[in-house]
Amino acid sequence: MIENMAKSVQPLLDTPFVRRTRRNHGLEHATVHMLSARVPRLSVAGRSDSKGFWLLGDIETHQVEAAVNEALRRMRAGEAQLAVHPNCGTSLLTTSSMIGVAALAGSVGVRRGMADYVGRVPMVVALSVLAIVFSRPLGLKFQQHFTTLGDLGDLEVLSITRRETRGLRGGKIVAHRVATRSS
Repeated sequence: MIENMAKSVQPLLDTPFVRRTRRNHGLEHATVHMLSARVPRLSVAGRSDSKGFWLLGDIETHQVEAAVNEALRRMRAGEAQLAVHPNCGTSLLTTSSMIGVAALAGSVGVRRGMADYVGRVPMVVALSVLAIVFSRPLGLKFQQHFTTLGDLGDLEVLSITRRETRGLRGGKIVAHRVATRSS
């Protein structure tokens, strides 16, 4: 079903801006996979766009460079599945949307009054749990077919730069910008 949906919007997914963003998103995920294998207790967030991606987290630049290079090498060698990551925002959005629909479905037909709402809580919880269970593989499929690309094509990394700033509470915020180019 998701594959067919993706095929129906393929012309949009193949536009240069979207294709570049999907490639960068895939490389971002593969880089996080590589970092996770090397950095104990890794805490990182990423955000991709058509010109590269950001990694936010207190990581050394040499670690990011090594992870990006290994991710590139492995994806070019055919490990396209590295483009999909279980903690991606696409999966989180899929889960939260499905829970919202489950809660709405569980409350359809509720009459006025607190007792009727409270009486529906078990149904809403059960439907929400089902939504969580089914959303995980669905979110991964959405990533695979819509928001990431495992085929990097002609993508090349132009630079990796580190930026440090102070957060609102004075803590250090480390960000790495991975700039890329592709068709």
